Amino acid sequence: MVRRLPDLRRKPPSRDPKRVFILFCEGKNTEPAYFKALERHCDCVVLDIQVIRAAGTPLTIAERASAEVRARHTDKGSFQPGDQIWAVFDRDDHPYFDQALKLCEKAKVGIARSTPCFEVWLILHYQDFHRPDGRHAVQRHLAALSPEYDAKSGKLPDCASLMKSLDVAERRAETQLQARETERTPFGPPSTTVHLLTRAIRRSASLDKKKK
Repeated sequence: MVRRLPDLRRKPPSRDPKRVFILFCEGKNTEPAYFKALERHCDCVVLDIQVIRAAGTPLTIAERASAEVRARHTDKGSFQPGDQIWAVFDRDDHPYFDQALKLCEKAKVGIARSTPCFEVWLILHYQDFHRPDGRHAVQRHLAALSPEYDAKSGKLPDCASLMKSLDVAERRAETQLQARETERTPFGPPSTTVHLLTRAIRRSASLDKKKK
């Protein structure tokens, strides 16, 4: 019987699977640009943020995100521990908003909601904000703070520079939500839970860095 020699070739170092965040976003420009800037800011090789832009109304987004959860659990190899699916949408004047929330909660889809719009979250990178304005007034307020931004022309804020104020924006979002609770208008204008998503992303990135 011929004895087989051991394989002395060096095996490549094992790498952790990527931590995937799939974000179904209502917006087609601002939200994708922001979260891609956040991905670059985290500078983590195992972090993969996949943005589905212009994904529809909150209810449509909830349906698509829930379907993605079911599909990935059916295909066991495609859903890894640490993977997360989120819905990113605005309250604005959308019908069936509460139904969308319930659908996300049932499917365990993360919810990053803003009232009236995502721009509330961007304003918090500059200052506290408690004016109960509508969408267009909020967008004008952001434009006054960020000269690069123009909702009408589609010009985007400098999302990379916003990352410098991410910590304070998250704290301001918490304070903002607490203020709405005190006013007995939970999640009323203005408010946002986008900080829950940014923290989840940054926590996932930091876990990888702690291993090194």
